[in-house]
Amino acid sequence: MNTRDILDRVASGEISPADAVQQLHVDAETNLEFARVDLARAKRQGLPEVIFCPGKNPTQIARVIQALNQAGQNALATRATHDVYQGVAEILPDCVYHEAARSISSDVVALPEATGLVLVVSAGTSDQEVAAEAALVAERMGARVELVQDVGVSGLHRLFGHLDRLREANAVIVVAGMEGALPSVVGGLIDRPVIAVPTSVGYGANLKGIAALLAMLNSCAAGITVVNIDNGFGAGVAAARINRVANVPLP
Repeated sequence: MNTRDILDRVASGEISPADAVQQLHVDAETNLEFARVDLARAKRQGLPEVIFCPGKNPTQIARVIQALNQAGQNALATRATHDVYQGVAEILPDCVYHEAARSISSDVVALPEATGLVLVVSAGTSDQEVAAEAALVAERMGARVELVQDVGVSGLHRLFGHLDRLREANAVIVVAGMEGALPSVVGGLIDRPVIAVPTSVGYGANLKGIAALLAMLNSCAAGITVVNIDNGFGAGVAAARINRVANVPLP
């Protein structure tokens, strides 16, 4: 029973407001004992609950996917190794593994039509897993996504051929490890929202991404937004929301 049906029953006097609150609470989650699956998140945030795989075994991941699918929602599980995927696929053989993004999807409804434009720019090939995660999430939230790969500052001329597309995008995600300089360069060249993603890629003084994170937080290019280390998922969500609002016609 959906929210409208419950409210109609309250209006007709079939059930009390207290009963309605109880039903709405039940409809909002599924309790699997080891996890309470948030079934109302898509309505609140525009994206169903996403499963973070580390710390969960394949059976647990599959059960959360099933709970979401049974509620008529698509499911996405991030940071899944190939071994984890194989374990999930033994239970859910129709699930799909996105190897570059290290993610598992299981869809029961059509994904939103791709609109607008989000560009995902990565500094080096070692940053591609995080970039792929960001791209996949933005795509699943309805953004048209293009990838610009391996255009880091050690060969900055490679970036210039993409400036027109960067200036056309509704949002630009810039993924970089090492010294984390690329978002500052991109932010100084365009007037689009820039979401910087530091990665844990780099030698010792990179400090597993802390050096890149601090460099991005201290950028002199105004208006850059920075997410956590390796957080392609968060960047993809943010960019897709910006893209969604940019495509809404003004009243």
